[in-house]
Amino acid sequence: MNLRALAARVVNQVAAQGRSLDTVLPPALGQVRAPRDRPLLQQLCYGTLRWQPRLAWLAGQLLNQPLKARDAELGALLWVGLYQLEHLRIPAHAAVAETVEAARALGRPWATRLVNAVLRGYQRRGAELNRRADGDPVARHAHPDWLLERLRTDWPGEWEAVVAANNRQPPMTLRISRLHHPDPAAYLERLAAAGLDPRPVPGQPWAVSIDPVAEVRSLPGFDHGEVSVQDAAAQLAAVLLEAAPGQRVLDACAAPGGKTAHILELTPGLAELVALDISAERLGRVRENLDRLGLGCTLSSGDAARPEGWWDGTPFDRILLDAPCSATGVIRRHPDIKLLRRPADIPELARTQAAILTALWPLLRPGGMLVYATCSALAAENEQVVEAFLATHGDARERPIAAGWGLARPVGRQILPGQEDRDGFFYARLEKPAEP
Repeated sequence: MNLRALAARVVNQVAAQGRSLDTVLPPALGQVRAPRDRPLLQQLCYGTLRWQPRLAWLAGQLLNQPLKARDAELGALLWVGLYQLEHLRIPAHAAVAETVEAARALGRPWATRLVNAVLRGYQRRGAELNRRADGDPVARHAHPDWLLERLRTDWPGEWEAVVAANNRQPPMTLRISRLHHPDPAAYLERLAAAGLDPRPVPGQPWAVSIDPVAEVRSLPGFDHGEVSVQDAAAQLAAVLLEAAPGQRVLDACAAPGGKTAHILELTPGLAELVALDISAERLGRVRENLDRLGLGCTLSSGDAARPEGWWDGTPFDRILLDAPCSATGVIRRHPDIKLLRRPADIPELARTQAAILTALWPLLRPGGMLVYATCSALAAENEQVVEAFLATHGDARERPIAAGWGLARPVGRQILPGQEDRDGFFYARLEKPAEP
């Protein structure tokens, strides 16, 4: 099927139906017969969603009248066409011709003239329209207005850098296994020999970004567990946990298992690590990742907010709570978040985060530590949740994080999207004093 038509269908499923890109893109990629064409389809989908607020504004200026709701897929095709003309190196005549033909592939032959007129109009008027788009905050920054307002409020001096980082393609960052490579230098040499330019992340010797992006199975030693794909910010979780041999550890909300595996790599000899997730299906991904790495732990399906359904009564020395969140810190990797998140989601997520934190605290042994983590850039899900918890739990106190990364907050530290090319993450450490 025409790649532009496939991309339009994927984008429309996200924009009009509220489905995640991770759900709808893989089946579409499966429809592409030539493997060499799959990267282009992926780029069309990710790029169009990354710039959708601006592309939608431009399309609205070029249409004589708004499209009907039943033609939402056609609107998505216009966005795909405009994205190619503005952001890709595809020759303009080829981009226009293929996008016009995509209207036929979508069962709308009547729309070929419309698609052609819109794209040709952009070729003529693009410079003028882009100047006007820059006068509209939503179009200029390619973010929904509610999220721009949140970011301006929380980060008055940094919000423009945050949205700019969200609109850039992220690096491919790897975690080198310390079990296989106590010294990462040899693995960096293998990456270089494979034609992948390795760039170590400052302060994280086993974290490295590569260029160009590679197919994961082509990475040296990937199938043998020598390396995993994980952003440098996410790699800080296991380090901050400071687990020690002989301890019992809980990784709550563990899927897909990157942090679980990193804990096991960092700390051989744990008494037990329990990887908990509410989704039994997602726990299957944890098992797959651990099997590839040659690691194992206890997998448990249950609701972190309701420990009575899965906890055996034995306390934990360490708890990692990677709380469900808005994922506003990882928009550069998941641009569909711009379309899927709604303002009402944030207070609801904050209530869920508080409920899980409160439910898990009694499971922590006196003298133990809990690491609270999110991939959100919003204070309402981060320091505000932890501050409220500390105000109501006298047996909890913060263990400050002394680090060269991120920004110190009233509680915890925040990495903003793009800082040292990391994803956006928040971390806070809470300890329960030992009993006298």
